[in-house]
Order: sequence, then structure tokens, then C-alpha cells
Amino acid sequence: MLKCASAFTYELDNPEKALNEIVGQLKNQTEFLENTVGIILCHTEFVEGGVLAYISGKLPFETVGATTASQAVNGSFGEMVLTVFVMTSDDVAFYAGITESLEEDIEGPVRLAYERRPEGFGAPGLAVIFPPLLIKHSGDEYIRVFEKVMPNTPLFGSIAVDDSVTFSGAVTVYNGRHYENALSFLFCCGNIHPRFAIAALPPNPVASVKGEITKSEGSRVYEINKTDAYSYLTSLEHSHNIRVINNMLMYPFWVDLVKRDNYDGVPVIRGLASVSEDGPALFRGDVDERSTFTLLTCNPQDVLKTTRECVDRVNKSDGINGVLFISCIVRRMTILSGDPLAELQAVKEGIKPGIPFMTGYAGGEICPTSVRDRIPTNRFHNYSLVVLVV
Repeated sequence: MLKCASAFTYELDNPEKALNEIVGQLKNQTEFLENTVGIILCHTEFVEGGVLAYISGKLPFETVGATTASQAVNGSFGEMVLTVFVMTSDDVAFYAGITESLEEDIEGPVRLAYERRPEGFGAPGLAVIFPPLLIKHSGDEYIRVFEKVMPNTPLFGSIAVDDSVTFSGAVTVYNGRHYENALSFLFCCGNIHPRFAIAALPPNPVASVKGEITKSEGSRVYEINKTDAYSYLTSLEHSHNIRVINNMLMYPFWVDLVKRDNYDGVPVIRGLASVSEDGPALFRGDVDERSTFTLLTCNPQDVLKTTRECVDRVNKSDGINGVLFISCIVRRMTILSGDPLAELQAVKEGIKPGIPFMTGYAGGEICPTSVRDRIPTNRFHNYSLVVLVV
């Protein structure tokens, strides 16, 4: 049996009051079983002011997570808030921790963390991960490493972010401590059956033709339709849609149809980070050769429609114990910039009453596009809302 609960606090000045609010809300929802763990998302003010450390140090279970921009749980939604999502079980084991620094290498620290799992802890049925926001590493790199270290494990996660223009305060957290370059994780083993959902941007293409990636390396695209990427992209009819929002370049949205060996037919969203005349086009995730894509357009109404439809699909799931929603920070910063809490409100109002949930924002989302014969197709996403149902 797996039970979940969620709690929140806005208290930044009185750590003891903040702790009492969290503990009181959790106590009213469930009793802790043999194994318990907590996932924390919070505004950076809770890290800098010491409230996160105080709360985590007093809770009777381990906690993992990251900073975010705004959050929602059953009781509330807002920006300057700390939220906790608790999982407790008699037949699911939890292994929470933090890796060593990932500045120079990802695989070594991840493999070491996995090898340190408790004796008797079997192959995880789910890994929830919170990678740091490191410019030198793409989200796809984390996925490739975890699939190598823990084959066929469904991966769900959120790259740390905050609500600043530069994301300079983004950190991961473990048991109250915060880290700029380490990955916090939660591995679940036993009677757990995760299910996943994704709300991508609506499929409203504004370009009449699809491009094909003819030369690329990871997230760097050199040729499209056998033409250098800069010439192709700047020749598109709608290339003038490039905008500057909050001093950040925000490029059009693209659908990337990934053509890997395990391609399951489900497209993912890719954002264009930069393009220059003397170099490759840099996307916000891997764009494999032979992938095809098309330029997308969207508006707040379209985005919120996909969010509501996704919540409706979640509500129809059987045996829901709890739900985690993670949305891309760019959805909030650009498409929903006029009402940055609209998506959180849509989730809170749409989820069935009584289902424990937590929602936050990410600098990149990790979620399988499908799980077939217990084999997940793990993917990194841009501009999407990803969902974990446990």
C-alpha cells in the first residue's frame, strides 16, 4: 500500500511556525507507514533564509527536491511558498540521496550513488530525479546516463530553476542542504506502479513544410534539409517571431520527431536556444539526425486547454494515490506571462478532490512518453507539462 499527502507554508520569518504548519497538514491527511520520504519544491527565499534547512532537519523522514518558481498543492497555489509531497508505504522501499558534483562528469557520480543503495534494495521501479541547472550538460545527458546505470527504469524529474531572469539561485536540495552542481534523487522499489502523462504545446503548425535534420550532434544542429541551419531557419516565413522576453531570447517552438531505435511514435517539443551564421543552431535538447520538425505557434488559451485536458486524463486513472505535475518554466515566463499562476490554478481546480498532488516548474522536464512491456521510453522535454501518477 502506498499513501500520499501534500502540505505547504508561506512562512519565511518563523521556521518553527513553518514546520508546525507542514506537520499539522500532513498529520491531518495520513499516518506514516514503515517507509516514508518527502519531495520538496520551494522558492529560493526558503533556502537563503534557512527555513528549508530547519524544516527538513525536524521532519521524521528524508527529503529531496529543488528550487522552483511557483507551486500548487491541494490547499493553495502561489509563488513565495514551500511545498512538500510525502509518500509512505509498507511495501515500497525508498532510497533518497545526493550525488557528488556533476561539473566534470555525470556517469561516475550517478553510478556511485546507485552502488551505495541499501543492502537488499532491488531494481527501482521508479526514479525521481532533480538535476542541477548546468549549462554544460543537457537534459538528455542525464537520461542517457541513468539508462546506462539503471536500464529500463522509468525516469521522472525536474531540472532545478528559480524565478530570476538568470536562474542564478537554482539549486537542488537533500535533507535541507542545497547544491548548485549535484543531483538529488529518489529511487522507489517494490509495489509501485507509476503512470505518466504529458501536455505538450498544441499541434498548431505555422510552417507549411517540415524540415529534416540532416546533420546534428546532440543538441547542435548543423544542417537542415542539407542546408546550413542558419540559412534554413532564417529563411522561414515566420522566423521574425523570435522575441526577447525579460532580456532572454525566446525562439519559436518546434516539434521534434525523434527517430531513435526505441522511437515510440510520440513527438517531443524542442525549443531553439540560439542560432548564429558561423556555427550550429543550438536546441534545448537532443535533435537526432533524420528527425523532422515543424514550427509551432500557441497562445495562453491553447496552452491552458492542453493542461486541463491532461488533468482530465489523470482523473480517469485507476488507483491514484498521488500525483506530481512538473511544468516548463518557459510556459510560465512567455506564453502565460500575463497570468503566470493560471496553469497552477487550472491544475488545482481540475484535479479530483481528495487526490494529493503537487505542482512546480522546471528548467527542463524528464518523463517517459510511453511504457510498453515494462520498458519505458524516457525523454527530455521542453515547454511541456509532465505528470507522474503513483
